[in-house]
Amino acid sequence: MSAISMLKLLKVLLALVFPLIITLLAAFWYLNTYLNRELPLPESPAVFILEPGTGYSAMVNQLEQQGWLTNPAILKIYARINPAISEIKAGEYHFEQGMSLFDVLALMMEGDVVRHQLTLLEGWTMKQVISSLSSQPLLEEEILHNDERLWKLLSIDEPFASIPEGLFFPDTYDYHLGDKPSSVLLRAYKRLVRVLQDEWDARDAGLPYQNAYEALIMASIIEKETGVPEEREQIAGVFVRRLNLGMRLQTDPTVIYGLGAEYKGNLRGSHLRDENNIYNTYRQHGLPPSPIALAGREAIHAALHPAEGDTIFFVAKGDGTHYFSATLKEHETAVKQYQLNRRRADYRSAPPVQEKKP
Repeated sequence: MSAISMLKLLKVLLALVFPLIITLLAAFWYLNTYLNRELPLPESPAVFILEPGTGYSAMVNQLEQQGWLTNPAILKIYARINPAISEIKAGEYHFEQGMSLFDVLALMMEGDVVRHQLTLLEGWTMKQVISSLSSQPLLEEEILHNDERLWKLLSIDEPFASIPEGLFFPDTYDYHLGDKPSSVLLRAYKRLVRVLQDEWDARDAGLPYQNAYEALIMASIIEKETGVPEEREQIAGVFVRRLNLGMRLQTDPTVIYGLGAEYKGNLRGSHLRDENNIYNTYRQHGLPPSPIALAGREAIHAALHPAEGDTIFFVAKGDGTHYFSATLKEHETAVKQYQLNRRRADYRSAPPVQEKKP
């Protein structure tokens, strides 16, 4: 082919290709502008919920229905060119003002869903835990039982406890829209197991516990007896000495727990004399059969590191703290002194509960 012929062919090719190049460049510019255009969000953050099973095309339609984009076909065509963009994940998203289509697509591709928080408090019973989880509107509805059925639901083979009382760690937990309450409980159980094992491995020698579960039972009693940090080891010391001496624990919180709904806020002498209440430590020797509440790390630590001394009695002083005694005579004097104040309007056997903030 001559040089003249090649030149003519090149001119023809340029005439054909050049418009195509211009068209492609224009399309790229338009798509880039479209993807980086700020969304017209009515508020910040704007909540966008992508239900499980929602496909990419349905998601684009959902954005259009919200009034946040026009020309949805462009996004659908773009997914054919770039299939990776359609790999979106279900969940709850918060879109902030100033975000573009490209920003929100990146969020959904990464699955960067909104995280919510709930707190399980020290001293809560399993009944309170279940009630709190059941009241979270963003968690999936799920029936939870305060018995061995819960272990089956969680697929846990718990070696010591037939009932789940006290076997979840009080802490703040993240969750996402649509999570199951049982998923939160499973994390709380695993955290409790780790914390308890760590503390058990570092325990003092000569403690009257056969296993870590018995230490947890003691920790739950300490948790309910006092919220004053510096008293926990002292309370533990009293109870450990009582166990070693063969004395009954004689602690009100266990009796109250055993009474359940029967307890109306006033612990009576008949309650303390009740032989049928297996949690009545005024009548039963040793530890009660299970924890009576959630115990935090501090209470667990105290149960495994009780304060040394000779005190075997304590009585509430009415300001949230306790008076500790080594002899019955001293204890009886303290009871007369401090229990006479029970009629004061501000009398408290324990500090006021301050709810944790996530």
